[in-house]
Amino acid sequence: MADTANVEKDSIEVLPKGPTGAPRRRYRVYFLGGALLVVIVLGLALGLGLGLGLKNRNFNSGFASGSGNSTVTYNVTVPTADNFLLPDIRNDPPQVRYFSLVVSESYGAPDTFARPMLVVNGTYPGPTLLANQNDRLIITVYNQLPNVSTAIHWHGLYQNTTPFYDGTHGISQCGIPPGQSLVYNFTLNGWTGTTWYHSHYQTQYTDGVLGAIVINPSNATVDADGRPANNPPQPANPVQWDADFVVIIQDWYHTPSQAVLALYLGPNGPDGTAGDEPTPESGTINGQGQWYGGPYANFALQAGKTYRFRLINSGSLANVRFSIDDHPLTIVSADGVDTEPLEVAGVQIAVAQRYDVLVHTNQTTGGQWWMRGTVLTDMFTYSVNDAQYDHRAILSYPVADPSSSPQPGSADPGPGVAGLQDLSTTDWFSLVPAVRQTIPEPDFQYPLEISFSVYEDTNYYGYMNSTSWVPLEGESTLTLLSTSRFISALVNGPSIPQGQLIVTTTSVQTVDLLITNLDDGDHPFHLHGHRPWLLAAGDGRYAGQALNTTDTVLMRDTHVIAHFGYAVLRFVTDNPGMWAFHCHIAWHMGAGLLMQIASQPQVALSYGMPQEILAQCAG
Repeated sequence: MADTANVEKDSIEVLPKGPTGAPRRRYRVYFLGGALLVVIVLGLALGLGLGLGLKNRNFNSGFASGSGNSTVTYNVTVPTADNFLLPDIRNDPPQVRYFSLVVSESYGAPDTFARPMLVVNGTYPGPTLLANQNDRLIITVYNQLPNVSTAIHWHGLYQNTTPFYDGTHGISQCGIPPGQSLVYNFTLNGWTGTTWYHSHYQTQYTDGVLGAIVINPSNATVDADGRPANNPPQPANPVQWDADFVVIIQDWYHTPSQAVLALYLGPNGPDGTAGDEPTPESGTINGQGQWYGGPYANFALQAGKTYRFRLINSGSLANVRFSIDDHPLTIVSADGVDTEPLEVAGVQIAVAQRYDVLVHTNQTTGGQWWMRGTVLTDMFTYSVNDAQYDHRAILSYPVADPSSSPQPGSADPGPGVAGLQDLSTTDWFSLVPAVRQTIPEPDFQYPLEISFSVYEDTNYYGYMNSTSWVPLEGESTLTLLSTSRFISALVNGPSIPQGQLIVTTTSVQTVDLLITNLDDGDHPFHLHGHRPWLLAAGDGRYAGQALNTTDTVLMRDTHVIAHFGYAVLRFVTDNPGMWAFHCHIAWHMGAGLLMQIASQPQVALSYGMPQEILAQCAG
């Protein structure tokens, strides 16, 4: 099977522009005086700040060799479904929990196609980190990559008072050099729910450096350090379940990511058209896919129970859809925020977003059903021949009247309940928070435009207000706070010190980001250190449209900004630090679609910096 799996599958077909859900076609639209102007962008200058910091983009893949070199280890482990069943630790007292994560190069075939990979502890995905609110996590990350640094980001976690452990290359740290390690040491204050960790260095997570994090709520009155607990409010009637599973769904590429990124940034793109995002060949569910046949993971459950499935899109481009044949899903959480229950047929998940859904094992016939993790094609600009996007696992439990197993090619029969619809990636206001809160009035508004263009070196970059981001090397914006020249430039509002676009608030303020997306693709934007509210979204440029500031608006850390559309995000800068705000499509972040929020930089400076991070910056 391994030899057969490596059949060449590199021919492509450009697709015409289609309706929602169909592959899209690359073009550019700008909004001028309320009208739409279609333009072909060839080296268009975007004004002051164009290309700041565009030099020295590094395409070191981290791989020592090709597949035939003896230094590569051929032993990536794909965990079985039982490894994603979480033990129940919810009644544990606050404590210190220790984890060790080893990032290394290896070789595997998670979807049956053999390729070099970057993995955590020899597995793909890496181990799940399970803890409770008020625990302290001490996580030692060892970099065993032969020739490139790494950094691990704990997606969505606030890192309040420990912004230097956010794990963001060029912002909170310089990276862990090869052969070295770093201890991330932080307490879980104010955050519960489902999230994930991943490399925030280059595009390493695309190659497999990722895993799940699950933080249970706690009623403890003190944290693991003996300090008063900072427990977020819980729903008056919290949902109940019997057991929970993690489900990580990812689009999957058959070529190492840094080679793919170099093609994307080049003048001809991966398919001959500048700016066309690389189309993946495949996908995985918990590290297992069926690009060329292959086995299916089996989630063996008990009848008459309620299971909580914690869904994570750890991909690099594609939206994914999760469903279970003949079983409706009840959404109860989004990005770790409890929601009022919403029953759906399936849930479409943008890159970096998470949903928790309840599933009841109450069928009386069947016995085995398909769990579907479909890679959606609506973000693609061209197709790849022989691609496989229909990836599945099996859900099973005893029934009174069992029938034959489901067939691999069988169509989706739906949830078994008439009238249910999917939750789509742009159903912005369908979910309502289970715990309501008053949204404060803004102190400061900042307009922001997202665009892409070919630069004078013929490469293709992303821009936020005409500035394209490149991570600092040998220093980070957080370490630069100790320099008077840098911190003195961080005054209220926008600035561009060291070529970094930064919006600063020197005190606790409520900030609105007024975002207009001039691109023809959707963008899942993630804000580190905060959970913003989405107050408005729609087509065209933002021009003062009404904002929804009722207590029904949901906070989450990753919001989708629609193509040729606008969004207004509001957040409170009550978490001092230097925080990335970026598109989570791996290729877009690699192209520079990132800016930073400096929340109370003087307070962040007072926290100091761990000597290990300073030493790794010094080389």
